[in-house]
Amino acid sequence: MTSFLRSDRSQAVAIWLLVVAAFVLAMIVVGGATRLTDSGLSITEWRPVTGAIPPLSDADWAREFAEYRQIPQYQQVNQGMSLAAFKTIYWWEWSHRLLGRVVGLVFFIPFVVFAIRRQIPSRLYVRLGVIFLLGGLQGAIGWWMVASGLSERVSVAPERLMVHLGLAFALLGALVWTALDAWAGWARQTLPSPWGRGALLLTGLIFVQILLGALVAGNDAGLVYNDFPLFAGRLWPDDYLGAGLWGTLAHSQGAVQAHHRIFAYVLTVVAVVMGWRAWRSSYLAPDSRLLAAGVAAAVVLQALLGVATLMARVPISLGIAHQLLAALTLGLSVAFAWRVRRI
Repeated sequence: MTSFLRSDRSQAVAIWLLVVAAFVLAMIVVGGATRLTDSGLSITEWRPVTGAIPPLSDADWAREFAEYRQIPQYQQVNQGMSLAAFKTIYWWEWSHRLLGRVVGLVFFIPFVVFAIRRQIPSRLYVRLGVIFLLGGLQGAIGWWMVASGLSERVSVAPERLMVHLGLAFALLGALVWTALDAWAGWARQTLPSPWGRGALLLTGLIFVQILLGALVAGNDAGLVYNDFPLFAGRLWPDDYLGAGLWGTLAHSQGAVQAHHRIFAYVLTVVAVVMGWRAWRSSYLAPDSRLLAAGVAAAVVLQALLGVATLMARVPISLGIAHQLLAALTLGLSVAFAWRVRRI
């Protein structure tokens, strides 16, 4: 029995995965600050290894600044920017990329150590391998996103930002779920109830809302229609339609903000109803009821914070707080979905 338990669970592995999740959360926050300060295009090359070393001399800074002055963002938006101002946005983007490298090391090095010591539950190897591959892919997707703003645009393509941010949140959710599995061990019995499906549905809705929020961010749509609940005094944005279906869904400021708002109403109702039903349920364990109530409260708070952020025209502090709370809400929802599926 002892050898079975050793191969079935590992609290050390669980703590390691939660630490990695915390680093991913930090990267989401720094990435949000990088976007809000318009810093994401300040580094115009992708150097996975040598890029970890920042400019160390005046000549290095002059070269980096010269490369930035060749792209449309400088020529059309930041014409005349000083070197000191460039260094500010450069450090944001460099810090974001460096943190991505650190996340990779924080995952890979302990993974090798735990694997050598045979502390990783065997059933988690495939899942951890997928997480590692997706983490590596995230770096390539980040450059794919940045590349979209280096030739014809003054910012990155909104749909590429959505993919980049969506993968970060997916990795965060996968790490939390896997950490809980490593801590608790294999589920000897799974609850055959609609709560498991409902909790997964709620988590999926939260994730979709995050993707819609990424489109809002990518289109700077928080800078328009800053009244609430109307759109410049109207029930619907005047500029809703874009150039075709994709232009409307992904590139119309009015459309992406309207979709984010409407989905927020739906998500809030679903979360509150599910939280209320779970709280009153005698079928669920007390910790499951607490998690459901926590998710409902987080969704309501996030909706209120979203309104405040919109009406304040997205100051950096509120924008970062909104993204941070989105990550915490998703983490709570993943924990709820994991818990209600187990006895």
